[in-house]
Amino acid sequence: MRLIPAIDIRDGRCVRLLKGRFDQETRYDVDPIDLARRYRELGAEWLHVVDLDGAAQGAPANLPLVEAMRAENFHVQLGGGIRDRESLERALGIADRVVIGSLAATDPERVAGWLDEVGAERIVLGFDVRLEGDNVPFVATHGWTRTSGLTLAEAMSRYQERGLLHVLCTDIDRDGALAGPNLELYRRCAAEWPAVAFQASGGIRDAGDLEALSATGAAAAIAGKALLEGRIGEEEMQRFLRSA
Repeated sequence: MRLIPAIDIRDGRCVRLLKGRFDQETRYDVDPIDLARRYRELGAEWLHVVDLDGAAQGAPANLPLVEAMRAENFHVQLGGGIRDRESLERALGIADRVVIGSLAATDPERVAGWLDEVGAERIVLGFDVRLEGDNVPFVATHGWTRTSGLTLAEAMSRYQERGLLHVLCTDIDRDGALAGPNLELYRRCAAEWPAVAFQASGGIRDAGDLEALSATGAAAAIAGKALLEGRIGEEEMQRFLRSA
């Protein structure tokens, strides 16, 4: 399993939100480019960048900054505000992979067409879920403010025959909470869709969580807050940054 450091950008600064809420923001006194450089020096090959301004505005808003971060010799996975063909092309001009969130649930035909056109290696479907009832994951949309009514299984079924390779699955109620990842969720995902590389996001608090996630079959773990706050040491990070 590979650890992919996450950098969330808002107003040009590095921040973290609690459960995706813009009114629950923590700002960190570190320049995003300097932070990217530090992760690169530790051995990171991929960086997960969230353009929060783009997510709020409905179109990428920090591409020059993302480009400067990518200049540190990274592969960049970018999400936030990619909702039409123009924003997709702009994002792909900067990033190696782009994350398609709400649109993957609300307009699967369009997104499946993008998978065909640009290649599945360059697109990550972002399915952000809330568990309801008997721990059934339902996909949320529109900045996690609405539940789509689709289960994760139903959402995945729309892309089964389209060559889907990458899915970023976030347990919303754990995101930014340092409460530990939902191991059972990722274990089920890896077992049910073995051809898809699942990226686990939400709740990671220490190296023990990375070890536990690795055992679920997840292909990657996205971590932001735990890295920013030094809860995972540099040597611990390096073990997973080198993993694939």
